Amino acid sequence: MSIDQARRAIRYLLDSRNPGDALGAYYAYHHDNNRTHLATIPTDSSQSAEGYIATSRTGIDLFRPLLTMRLPIHNLEASAQLLRQALPPANEAFVICPITYDPIVRAIYEVRTEQTLAIYMMDKAKLQAEINVLVTREDKNQLPRFVIKQMVEGHREAVAAAGLNWQSPHFAEIAVRTHANYRRRGLGRSVVTALAQHIFNHGRTPLYAVALDNQPSIDLARRVGFHDTGYRQLMLEVRARG
Repeated sequence: MSIDQARRAIRYLLDSRNPGDALGAYYAYHHDNNRTHLATIPTDSSQSAEGYIATSRTGIDLFRPLLTMRLPIHNLEASAQLLRQALPPANEAFVICPITYDPIVRAIYEVRTEQTLAIYMMDKAKLQAEINVLVTREDKNQLPRFVIKQMVEGHREAVAAAGLNWQSPHFAEIAVRTHANYRRRGLGRSVVTALAQHIFNHGRTPLYAVALDNQPSIDLARRVGFHDTGYRQLMLEVRARG
């Protein structure tokens, strides 16, 4: 089955306009064809799929793919088959999946690290314009990126940067990094605000995925106008059992 046939077969499994499905929909429907493999149940392209796993090569790690999925959880045998097919024994990967998949994923894979991610979304009406002349735009991999640069130990480098993990027709997920010595100065807020405005200007809604135990990052998201959607996902580093 071609990638386009597989995408048609799984089209109804995700709602591209739902923030809880947004990341899965991006990797299933929009990630680069040459860096995406879709395994479906059933494998016949003439039928609508009951479940799938997308294996995606990303910038997270050159050697470990990212697995996203919608499993036919009512059929544990088929779910296990998909998980084994996606990651051969002794291979490693990142997994982002609904919390309800935790038992079946652990049955097939050895979990090395785990985080629970909260999905935050921004309302355009709550975005407060902020002018910071230090913010400049430097795109990366054809995606928008806003930075603030300062001299650090004799070198000019980005002390705060906000970029995109991915963007789909409806959403774009923001990632932000602030140098440890420059935190609590509002720099992170400035670059996130600039990027969020850019996202809205291009007809998308900003999302922000943050670990539940990362309170400083949650506080930043709330200050710039994000709210908790209530959706939760697991992010795992796994190794397939023998």
